[in-house]
Amino acid sequence: MPLSKDKKKEYVLKMRRMLDTYTKLFVVNVDNVGSKQLNETRLQMRGQAEILMGKNTLMKACLTEANRKPDPSDPDYAERKDSWKPNPNIEKIMLMLRGNINLIFSNGDLSEVKAVLDKEVRPSPARPGMIAPDDVIIQPGPTGLDPKQTSVFQTFQIQTKIVKAQIDIVAAKQVVFKDQKIGTTEAALLDKLKIYPFFYKMEVVKVLQDGSVFDAKVLDLSLDSILAKFKAGIKKQAELSLGAAYPTSASAPHSIGN
Repeated sequence: MPLSKDKKKEYVLKMRRMLDTYTKLFVVNVDNVGSKQLNETRLQMRGQAEILMGKNTLMKACLTEANRKPDPSDPDYAERKDSWKPNPNIEKIMLMLRGNINLIFSNGDLSEVKAVLDKEVRPSPARPGMIAPDDVIIQPGPTGLDPKQTSVFQTFQIQTKIVKAQIDIVAAKQVVFKDQKIGTTEAALLDKLKIYPFFYKMEVVKVLQDGSVFDAKVLDLSLDSILAKFKAGIKKQAELSLGAAYPTSASAPHSIGN
């Protein structure tokens, strides 16, 4: 349902406030994320960040409006004409609005905000037609199903045996492959076994901080991993210097030691 004129104005003002208040932004994919999970994530981030939801077309329209120079015909012209200035981040945000996207604004530690997102996950069943985010392997063991349902496993050539009037799986069998479409039979089998193999959360797509856009994986780099990469680079430099007989600050300690 499209927003009323008043609701749209309220949304524009909310977005404008967030753009003026915060310097950091998460662009997050919310595929398969339910309203309950979204609300719990919002509660967990209270005081750290704010979530802005909305259709991409609405967000793009509001971002364009927020970056428009005030016109004398605007109702709020008097209050905006002296404080308005173009926001260079808006164009960058608009380029990232693709797919089922929400925006999370913050001035705090982005690693802490991401930790909340990573913690708020929910299991999800395999659904026909969806693209599998991971492989799914059925493990050996009892299934709780009666012997009349062995035909379900024969379809997938899954080895079974009857133990105490129930079907036991003899050997592990992969039934779903990552990045491939899940069929109706695979989804039905996993549902029968009460296997909910996938987990969904608000997945960070991009990060905007102080005008720079980068991938979320940068936030997973610890100080130790950064130092390890730096040390590996110094080691490589020393090896090249020694091999070429060309002294550098990296190779000098080795040359003196030798």
